[in-house]
Amino acid sequence: MTSKRLNTFNVLFISLAVVAVGYVIRTPWLPIRRETKTSMGYPEDSLMNFTELTGKYGYISEEHHVITDDGYILTMFRIAKAKNCHKRKRSPPVLLMHGLLQSSDSWIDSGPNAGLAYLISDACYDLWLGNVRGNYYSRGHVHLNPDKDAEYWNFYIEEIGMYDVPAMIDYVLDYTGFEKLNYIGFSQGTGTFLVMCSERPGYCDKVQLVIGLAPAARQINTKSKIFRTLTQTFDKVEGALSMYGVQEVLCKGAFSQEFVAYFCQMSDFTERLCETIIDVFDHVESPHSGSITNETTKVLFGHFPAGTSVHNMARYGQSMKSDRFEKFNYGKEQNLVIYGSEQPPLYNLSATTVPVLCIYGKNDGLVDVKDVEWLMSKLPNVIESVKVEEPLWTHMDVTYSQYTGDTIFPKINEYLLKYTSA
Repeated sequence: MTSKRLNTFNVLFISLAVVAVGYVIRTPWLPIRRETKTSMGYPEDSLMNFTELTGKYGYISEEHHVITDDGYILTMFRIAKAKNCHKRKRSPPVLLMHGLLQSSDSWIDSGPNAGLAYLISDACYDLWLGNVRGNYYSRGHVHLNPDKDAEYWNFYIEEIGMYDVPAMIDYVLDYTGFEKLNYIGFSQGTGTFLVMCSERPGYCDKVQLVIGLAPAARQINTKSKIFRTLTQTFDKVEGALSMYGVQEVLCKGAFSQEFVAYFCQMSDFTERLCETIIDVFDHVESPHSGSITNETTKVLFGHFPAGTSVHNMARYGQSMKSDRFEKFNYGKEQNLVIYGSEQPPLYNLSATTVPVLCIYGKNDGLVDVKDVEWLMSKLPNVIESVKVEEPLWTHMDVTYSQYTGDTIFPKINEYLLKYTSA
């Protein structure tokens, strides 16, 4: 078993080396055309966008565009009509936010019987799904070109929390006419909400319930050696990468993503290897076998990774070295210039006054139990903190497991009902 995991680690390390330089390599044949992928046997679902994929399974979705205060153009989706909801939608609306390197597609990749977007909309909630700056749905800007202007990529969770999350909340409330909404965030999707509450006074008052799924704040206890090494490497080499014009990483359509998507559907062997890679990335000592199906694995790598900035990845590397939930650390001298102090300021977790439900897994190697418990101890209005009963529940299970309907959705639905009108 140790030898098998070591071999997998070596394959993954080589793959990550490919990933790390993947965005630098540009060729005329990338991204591979959809027609070509179809002829090569790629799963149909992996080639579809959000509206196409939900439409295939009988759901009608709308595409909306939001402009942030700093000019980023974000794409949101709304499931306007759910296949299995045959009555009036509940109110207020629900905003569902993805994690790092994901997009709204992550909530539907596991199919209509397991994807949280399907389960929530089938329960007759007015569901909206966000996409933060830098992923393939949200690469627009009013005057910056993400392919030419390095300034576009000068962001991390600070800007996502300061601008993206508030803009999406405002848009949903303005569009629907409600004063408040319910918010569900996975990993980074919760961390950026905490940033918003700290840095944008009054915005917590626009939310009546937050459900944090494996919430990411500080990550000093993260067990994943792969994630720790990758992000801390970005922290060390960010300056060098910037000199060579590399500000965007792990994006859809680049060599790295295209390679993984192709590799994972080549054969039964590569499919199984990709499943093992997910476990190793999450540093799962006891894999949750069968939780993420073969078909879902092939589909998700058609949409993942979805892209972000080097600066954001570097910030995650820092979060594993500090026992504080703090802003970007530029070093003592630069911190004095930017912040007026040698240490970066803390995010004010006590500003998250909205009721919080937390759901997390014991077998999560990316957002460790100790860090979740630390975070819950800092928030002033935690109404319940729930450890998933399944002891093998992992980080990636949250979005991709076939068992979400039995494991985490019942608790999500219980609290949405408490904070929802029929």
